[in-house]
Amino acid sequence: MGSMSVWHWIVVIAVVLLLFGRGKISELMGDVAQGIKSFKKGMAEDEPAKTETPPAEPSKTIDHQAGTPTAQSTPAGQPASGAQQRS
Repeated sequence: MGSMSVWHWIVVIAVVLLLFGRGKISELMGDVAQGIKSFKKGMAEDEPAKTETPPAEPSKTIDHQAGTPTAQSTPAGQPASGAQQRS
């Protein structure tokens, strides 16, 4: 009872054809096709607008002066130069 057999579908299609007729269904399908075409046309018109981007600004750089140390680091496992070692 949960699944629809072939005969159920035939009866449903026959009732739909009787209610709406062949002409009405073909008009409906034509309207759907026109809607899809206009949607695709609208999407195609949007794509060129997205590809036209304003020119990019030149990249900004920061110059680093190599002679000025900011912090001293020591390799791992070695004490800092100011620390005294005990034997």
